[in-house]
Amino acid sequence: MLRRFRVELDSGEVAGISFGEPTQPTQALFLHANGFNAMTYQSILQPLGNMWHVSAIDLRGHGRTRLETDPKKLKSWNVFRDDVIQVIEKIAPEGLVLAGHSMGATIAMLVAGKRPDLVKGIVLADPVILSPLSYMAFHIPLLSSLIGSQIPQAKGSLKRRVDFSSSDEAESNLAGRGAFKTWRTPFLIDYLSDGLVPTDGVACRLACDPAWEAACFKSQRNRPWSALHSMKKQRYPFILLQAEKNSTSISDIDERIHAFRPDAAVTRVPGTTHFLPMERPYVLRDAIKILVETAAGLNDGTDYLGAVKRTINASIGQIY
Repeated sequence: MLRRFRVELDSGEVAGISFGEPTQPTQALFLHANGFNAMTYQSILQPLGNMWHVSAIDLRGHGRTRLETDPKKLKSWNVFRDDVIQVIEKIAPEGLVLAGHSMGATIAMLVAGKRPDLVKGIVLADPVILSPLSYMAFHIPLLSSLIGSQIPQAKGSLKRRVDFSSSDEAESNLAGRGAFKTWRTPFLIDYLSDGLVPTDGVACRLACDPAWEAACFKSQRNRPWSALHSMKKQRYPFILLQAEKNSTSISDIDERIHAFRPDAAVTRVPGTTHFLPMERPYVLRDAIKILVETAAGLNDGTDYLGAVKRTINASIGQIY
């Protein structure tokens, strides 16, 4: 059963959803992609709630979370990282499996890099991992602004329609188009359930302001490679699922990660784009399940790469 919860931080309130036994600490936490919200992924997380206590939160500027957002001040994703650390300290101080998609996956990496004591395993669904040279460029202020202004996703965000007369109109306007083109049912409906907010003058408006979404795309003064290299000293299991087409991870990410974590399960998922969770939901769901079981001591964790590959093969052709 879906439950909603809120976590008070120093600067405001984070909203989240949860499945499973509420008296137990959260065993897995999911972080969504830029522009989306926790509810978008509920159909992946809900089945896990039959076995475990799993949660997802709305990141700053998204969904029902109420924290300060100033697009002009956003330069990196460290503010999201620090928000997530505060949340984990309150809902699972002994640590948990951390999972995410796209920006959320990268934020999970940044959390693991800063606070490995809070992480028992990590599942990344097509994280945003640029080349080290690209991050060097983004750390040069003037060059960063120039590059950021040319990012197609940022430009697209600023052109996005904001207001709708109803959720039905929003669904009709978005279904089968753009980012939503390959999504299976019911992801779009779940996204809209928390992706729209009532407002004066019109029936509803996007919860994530396009200016904030665009700023998130532009704010790439991040250090995911430092976070990844810090994982060399950590022994918790590590799964990275890369999209086959239009991935936001560099093409040789598998070789780079295996250079310092040869035990990591890094694999491309056939037939997927960047929206891998919406196209192969079973793969992401089972990857989280595998690592929660490993963290709970229900398996020795030595063959999670094989388990992931079996899940991928089984998912091809499945009807969700």
